[in-house]
Amino acid sequence: MPSTVHNSLVWVFDAFERDPTYVRKRMFSAAAAYIDGRLCLTAGDREEPWNGVLVCTSRDHHASLIDDMRGLQPHPVLGKWLYVSQADPAFESIVQRLTALVLARDPRIGVEPKPKNRSRKSALPKA
Repeated sequence: MPSTVHNSLVWVFDAFERDPTYVRKRMFSAAAAYIDGRLCLTAGDREEPWNGVLVCTSRDHHASLIDDMRGLQPHPVLGKWLYVSQADPAFESIVQRLTALVLARDPRIGVEPKPKNRSRKSALPKA
């Protein structure tokens, strides 16, 4: 029987449960939240730097989001996105602010997911 990996941070997405466009998927061994088809946040409880919330955004919005929430910083591996560690004393308040911004459709948060490549097999004409 396969074991299920528990992610203690999925509560971060509770605020999205009533939004009809909300979809949760797995990504980077974490949970990812999509609103209106846009990837907005990921939450993971692994070793640093994967123990917190990633904010899916463009570098153009880093400065204004960091000004709004001082605990945010560019992620050390995925520098195009911002990150707040679960170890940050302001983690919960930052998460509450982030989820409110996502629900308010703040244009600084969310990226269009890249389309999945069709496999070669499915791209071949049927005989």
